[in-house]
Amino acid sequence: MEIERKFLINQLPSNLNQYEALTIEQGYLCTDPVVRIRQQNNDYFLTYKSKGFLSREEVNLPLTKEAYLHLRKKADGHMISKTRYLIPIEASLKIELDIFHGIHEPLILAEIEFETEQQANSFSPPSWFGEDVTYSSQYHNSTLSKKNN
Repeated sequence: MEIERKFLINQLPSNLNQYEALTIEQGYLCTDPVVRIRQQNNDYFLTYKSKGFLSREEVNLPLTKEAYLHLRKKADGHMISKTRYLIPIEASLKIELDIFHGIHEPLILAEIEFETEQQANSFSPPSWFGEDVTYSSQYHNSTLSKKNN
């Protein structure tokens, strides 16, 4: 089960270069239910996500590079390209800060995954976070893959 809140970003932290960064490309074979392929640096995954906002089921399976490249040709909509910064914060939580590239620029989103819904609901975001868009499907990556920004 994935329990996650998502925020728009008002201002980037000044020290981003000190955090681990991942290069991500992902596409969607299906958006209802969500079936996604992802290249994350040199790792490849096939992911299923159920419907939902704050909480939803997520299953990740490893792919080979060859399988990813084969499935990439079958993806619907636009491939999403982003750099993800992993920023540790309180109580073993981390911010996944996504800076989108290509047609989705200048979008910047932050996601935080939690162990419980109670923990998610009691989270106080840092001052550099903007609007909470957890309950907006507009900011699901599967929705973004269909948009012509």
